[in-house]
Amino acid sequence: MTISYEGQVAIVTGAGNGLGRSHALELAKRGAKVVVNDLGGARDGSGASSDAAQEVVRLIEEAGGEAFAHGANVAKFDEVQDMVQQAMDKWGRVDILINNAGILRDKSFAKMDLADFQLVMDVHVMGTVNCTKAVWDIMREQNYGRIVVTTSSSGMYGNFGQSNYGAAKMAVLGFMNTLVLEGAKNNIHVNALAPTAGTRMTEDLMPPEIYNMLTAESVTAGALTLCHKDSPTRMILCAGAGGYASTRLFETDGIFLPEAQQTPEQVLENWEGVCDTSNQSELESGAKQSEKFLTKAMAYVQSQQ
Repeated sequence: MTISYEGQVAIVTGAGNGLGRSHALELAKRGAKVVVNDLGGARDGSGASSDAAQEVVRLIEEAGGEAFAHGANVAKFDEVQDMVQQAMDKWGRVDILINNAGILRDKSFAKMDLADFQLVMDVHVMGTVNCTKAVWDIMREQNYGRIVVTTSSSGMYGNFGQSNYGAAKMAVLGFMNTLVLEGAKNNIHVNALAPTAGTRMTEDLMPPEIYNMLTAESVTAGALTLCHKDSPTRMILCAGAGGYASTRLFETDGIFLPEAQQTPEQVLENWEGVCDTSNQSELESGAKQSEKFLTKAMAYVQSQQ
């Protein structure tokens, strides 16, 4: 099977450099018309320039593809709306959104200015929300959409000096989980990519021989897996240096304590049962947790009758 995007329109944010650039070029190579979004700032979010995005458009057009650049700041909804409207005016649909734009403002939490926390949240979380909101009704009306959010191991597992980035990257997973449920009836699939790549954000953090293995292209293979017509939904795909894995959130089966025993002492006394992974499961919605606990409570009540 060859994955093709012929006849489809894709928006890739932060597509002037690094991962976004690689995603945009490969989508175009496989037939997609691409909106190359890039504010053109430095990796800390400062400055702005359209040069990088224009270069990506030039490469796509030279290869026979169709693309245009847009410098929307993803943290500003009116600018995002303008970008999406231009795509609709030019091509009449939006099939794919890859939320890739991001910045870093790394410091230990003790030393971090709250303005740096807020800015990272605005770009990563509200940037993802703004872009998704701008295409959501379009995708619902055409009964088709593929959305990718970009998460990180820093969010899922933690990373020293990245409390802001980690919080933002975990937040987009909560966003994804609900959109999966709300978009299902309109054939909108939402997935998350957790990249490990050598980009401007990581080049000074690791030795050259390792950095050179972390190609953007290896991550793009994962991104394109998540946004084609037969893609899964609610998948967290980790990709980098040729490695591919999924991250899943599981909940243990847990225990039930009758009312008289619902004390912290009893919870601790039954800690082994709380943490027993033998019957753990992946819950498809928050309601399933309530359903599980109420089922245990009902079983107990019935056993006492």
